[in-house]
Amino acid sequence: MKITILGSGTSTGVPMVGCSCPVCCSTDPRDRRSRASLLISHAGKNILVDCSTDLRSQMLREAVQQIDAVLFTHAHADHVNGIDDLRGFYFMHKRRIPCHACPATLERLLQGFGYIFHRDDQSTHPPLLDPNAIEGPFELFGLQVIPIPLQHGSGTTCGYRIGPFAYLTDCNGISPASLALLQGVVTVVIDGLRWTSHASHFNIFGAIDAVGPLQAARTILTHLTHEVLHREQQRLPQGVEFAYDGMVIDL
Repeated sequence: MKITILGSGTSTGVPMVGCSCPVCCSTDPRDRRSRASLLISHAGKNILVDCSTDLRSQMLREAVQQIDAVLFTHAHADHVNGIDDLRGFYFMHKRRIPCHACPATLERLLQGFGYIFHRDDQSTHPPLLDPNAIEGPFELFGLQVIPIPLQHGSGTTCGYRIGPFAYLTDCNGISPASLALLQGVVTVVIDGLRWTSHASHFNIFGAIDAVGPLQAARTILTHLTHEVLHREQQRLPQGVEFAYDGMVIDL
């Protein structure tokens, strides 16, 4: 299983529009962060996690030729507003892509992007996605996908565990029941927004503390803001690192 960090940035992206701070002006390519998303490649299939606002540029950068399934974590704009950029894959392959989301997220997607799922009498565009509501663990291309409920401010998001790997973006709380589902993971990618606190995201040390009981060999912090320089990684404990766009994890 090959995992590619398509985007490692928060909702504004980095550089942030109108900002001239040291991170936004950094020449380190790892400080240029598109909106958070992930690609899982296994057995010749590509599973996309979220359709970030920067999906088109991410797909071009990584030379992705096909998407075989989409997993949604939640329906916030930075995680779904690239959904139209899936059209290119339909034009090339002439088939709908199955997508999976928890019922509440799926309902919001159907309300906001109905034309992506259903063709009405006035539409000239074909539907792009087949919706599937997640009610529990399911299998995808020979992989068991375990949904992980997460707290995100006053709402919730859906993380995913696939074998020894877990992706936990946009969260500021992990319940004991969800931690139990994560026992034994080797690599975890988790929301670690910035050094300072935030009402609906883990900050860096909060994320580290939250997954500490898992004793994962590798913890990778994503959804980073312009408060974080990649070179500050030296401040992190052993086994913890910052994600960056294009980062590859082989499991």
